[in-house]
Amino acid sequence: MDVFYEKFMRPVLFTQNPEFAHEMALKAMHFVSVVPPLRKAMEYLNLVQTQKPVKVFGLEFPNRVGLAAGFDKDAYVWRAAAAFGFGHVEIGTVSKLKQAGNPKPRIFRYPSEEAIVNSCGFPNDGAEEISKRLAAVFAKNPNITKKCPLGINIGKSKITPLEEAAEDYLFSFNALANFADFFVINVSSPNTPELRKLQGKEFLPNLLGAVNSANADRAKKLGVPRIPIILKIAPDLTFSEIDSILSVLFELKLDGICATNTTIARPDKPPMEKVGGMSGAPLFDKSLEIVKYIAQATDGKLPIIGVGGITAAERAGEMMNAGASLVQIYSGMIYRGPFYARSIAKSLLWRDCNWVG
Repeated sequence: MDVFYEKFMRPVLFTQNPEFAHEMALKAMHFVSVVPPLRKAMEYLNLVQTQKPVKVFGLEFPNRVGLAAGFDKDAYVWRAAAAFGFGHVEIGTVSKLKQAGNPKPRIFRYPSEEAIVNSCGFPNDGAEEISKRLAAVFAKNPNITKKCPLGINIGKSKITPLEEAAEDYLFSFNALANFADFFVINVSSPNTPELRKLQGKEFLPNLLGAVNSANADRAKKLGVPRIPIILKIAPDLTFSEIDSILSVLFELKLDGICATNTTIARPDKPPMEKVGGMSGAPLFDKSLEIVKYIAQATDGKLPIIGVGGITAAERAGEMMNAGASLVQIYSGMIYRGPFYARSIAKSLLWRDCNWVG
């Protein structure tokens, strides 16, 4: 199926505007989402499950491969993730306020490098509307995420000042907490002005501390477990900056880290003149380096989601060897096809069965 996609479907899709092609993919996946017999049949055929559930962040995953944030920004198609082989799915980025994002065009392909540059800027329907959308699904099936855990990625609204960022994230957390198996705190997109400053010690302890406290208060009030909180970081940080972030995570006893977001760096050739965050194959080496550094710096005690440039199954294995507990894909699916997650998950079964590595 991956070969058929690359030879016949991808050339046709790549004649279309990237954002239009993305909308077409969403519509196809939405169809699977809302037709239960089709969704269940595809789950049976495509969901790859390890012999024992993969346990990370106190959660159980059927396999180690997730759909990264950015694909399903508005929580329309996440129910179909397992039908395409994914072991978890991350929706968003969701902000407190509904926002259109940056002007179009804002997504650009570089096929020769298997890269994508985007400057989307968190276009989404806002936390309240997305909460209502999720509530409608959960009302019909409260256990809908049992097969495929749901992560919710939250970020700052563009117009919110940095000094008020904690309140912005808290609003989204409170609005969406009833539906999240885990939260990912996005402070690392390059496409919202000054957002990456939230990774620094001036803002990060207060931001994460506020969300952590709200999480603990909710758990105590409702008598439920706290929700795992993951921080998503940029690939453009120095090791010293990463050390500072890790100290905050350990001090607050947060659950993990997602490494990495898109990069503002560019390869020497070919020239990529478009502004935004680059994902895809050229990002892999940097993301891998950061995953390896975090694993070594924390002695493997902090769970890591490895994401960035996984455009081949071997690269997923390298991420795992570097210390990742889970991996995520997005750009790789654009270049390899809708069932690429299944291919990676199958390749990683070897590791979990102790046949290699």
